[in-house]
Amino acid sequence: MVTRMAAGGRGGGPDDRCRADVDETRRLTMPQVHSGGCLCGEVRFTVTGRPLQVMVCHCTMCQRATGSAFSVEPVFINERVEVQGHSLATYTHRSIDHGRVLTFSFCRTCGNRIGLTLQRFPTVQILYAGTFDDPTWLTPSSHIFTASAVPWLILPSDVQCFKHHMFNADGTSAPTITSSD
Repeated sequence: MVTRMAAGGRGGGPDDRCRADVDETRRLTMPQVHSGGCLCGEVRFTVTGRPLQVMVCHCTMCQRATGSAFSVEPVFINERVEVQGHSLATYTHRSIDHGRVLTFSFCRTCGNRIGLTLQRFPTVQILYAGTFDDPTWLTPSSHIFTASAVPWLILPSDVQCFKHHMFNADGTSAPTITSSD
């Protein structure tokens, strides 16, 4: 919240509280725009608005693709993502777990992975959290495929966690797990 100082530098008067309320309302109602890109700068992107959700994926495919323990994946409606610069290269992969196609996009110059689209959910675009200029605005809303999470990772108790995907094959919501599962 932005607070402005009143004449004389004291601040805290009724005019300042009113201005602060207006600034907070403006912050909450104006569309958020965030930018990111690849390592070499040839690919840039902007997103408008908040993600539908931010998943932390622990599947073995994401572990292999990232070279890490998990992938942090904010999910946006396609129309809210705009890519600028060089065209992205793609790699199409058919999951051995469910048989559907996943399409990874990456910079042709530096190879930096930018995002992912899913055959199962064609209206959304996943971008990798680490590709944002400032990824600190993203907060995970779920952990998926925790059955294959590395054993040294402690899953948070205040975020939904799923042994596999958050949706069953028939499209219904999968049950969440508890810390005792």
